[in-house]
Amino acid sequence: MEWYELTALQLGEKIRAGEVSAVEAAQAALDRMAALQPDNNAFITTLADHALAEAEAVQKKLAAGEELGPLAGVPMALKDNICTRGVKTSCASKILGDFTPPYDATLTERLRAAGSVLLGKLNMDEFAMGSTSETSFYGPVKNPWDPGRVPGGSSGGAAAAVAAGECWYAIGSDTGGSIRQPSAYCGVTGMKPTYGAVSRYGLIAYASSLDQMGPIARTAADCAAVLDAVMGKDRRDGTSLDVSAGGLLAGLTGDVRGMKIGLPADCFGAGLDPEVRAAVLAAADVLKARGAVVEEFALPVMEYVVPTYYIIAAAEASSNLSRFDGVKYGWRAEGYEDLTDLYNKTRTEGFGSEVKRRILLGTFVLSTGYYDAYYKKALQVKALIKRAYDEAFGTYDLLLTPVAPTTAPRLGESLSDPLKMYLSDIYTVPLNLAGLPGLSMPCGFDARGLPIGAQLIGPALGEARVLNAAHAFQQDTQFHTKMPKGGAAQ
Repeated sequence: MEWYELTALQLGEKIRAGEVSAVEAAQAALDRMAALQPDNNAFITTLADHALAEAEAVQKKLAAGEELGPLAGVPMALKDNICTRGVKTSCASKILGDFTPPYDATLTERLRAAGSVLLGKLNMDEFAMGSTSETSFYGPVKNPWDPGRVPGGSSGGAAAAVAAGECWYAIGSDTGGSIRQPSAYCGVTGMKPTYGAVSRYGLIAYASSLDQMGPIARTAADCAAVLDAVMGKDRRDGTSLDVSAGGLLAGLTGDVRGMKIGLPADCFGAGLDPEVRAAVLAAADVLKARGAVVEEFALPVMEYVVPTYYIIAAAEASSNLSRFDGVKYGWRAEGYEDLTDLYNKTRTEGFGSEVKRRILLGTFVLSTGYYDAYYKKALQVKALIKRAYDEAFGTYDLLLTPVAPTTAPRLGESLSDPLKMYLSDIYTVPLNLAGLPGLSMPCGFDARGLPIGAQLIGPALGEARVLNAAHAFQQDTQFHTKMPKGGAAQ
């Protein structure tokens, strides 16, 4: 078995046992990144010297007999909207240029304390706005299973890098499915925690009430280990929750006997590819064989989730992105006449078309005469969606749905039809609106050899339950062990 085929926990165990050094692992990852970057464009910034220095520091601690966590020395990467002190953080946008934050995100600090080795910053949709990772100023990310297809978005670089074995785990952000959907398209495991379970301090905001960071890795166990390191209250983030950190990995028993799992019938109807439906229902059968009780039920609020999400997300984006004006940091246009002209030219030249589209939509729904009709109404529907999920969890321990209606589309298809791209988020956006945890796990392949993902959804702070069910599924299946070979679908 090649090093890059190991899970993050397996590599961490070998490093602690002295079978491989952290420096050797980092160098192996850097070599693989150099070989694959021209093909998949997963990284914006590579930090070779930084990674080797961090690996050397971890190795010295191990040699001194220090007790380190299960992921110490394991090479990883961060999405490029997560602040890293002294390292370019661009959100894949021209307008931020070579902006280097003077501080670390809380998540970055906590990973460093756990002995992480940062390889670089990952490519993404500009300001996390997109479902394909094609809106990046630095060019599109390509799916390692088929370079002619998208990896999903907006954390496409993170999912592609893990799938291709360029890093053992990555951190993405998820505003409406941006961890889970690319994980499904790339055949890896990705989890969005409960809103507030991971501090957002240092995450460059898209939609503040919906954004959340989480791990992308090979297995649910890897995701549990990452979340053990980063979850918990942060005084710098007033929305963070006082949840206990640690214990998720230790709690993975794989026992789902008696667990009630609901299948929302409204997620398996029109618009869902038959191969995706069959694979997700087969995943339900695996859990049923392990002792879970699986039932179908109605969740009619599904028809409202996409318009509600895009109204709220765009409204918050129009506010959050107003800080990018060419004055304080980032890229600045030339040849302006006054301050207003500077703002106009900088934003016109600095933002891409998808970001402009969402800013315009958000400004419109917040404007006088339309606020009540659109934004206020969307907030009311958001409350109804949350209530519907709360009622579902009064009956079921978990819900199981598809992650996306289809497998990965071809490059260019979604950009030519933005509405179709927005509708591809139908199964993932409800969790952000309701603040719930959700995990995407590989559950099959279509006839073209492209990965299919199933989504497990839990109640608020139900991470342990979600991860344990995914771990149980992965004990009886091998989908999570498959890797793309040669850049073409297998």
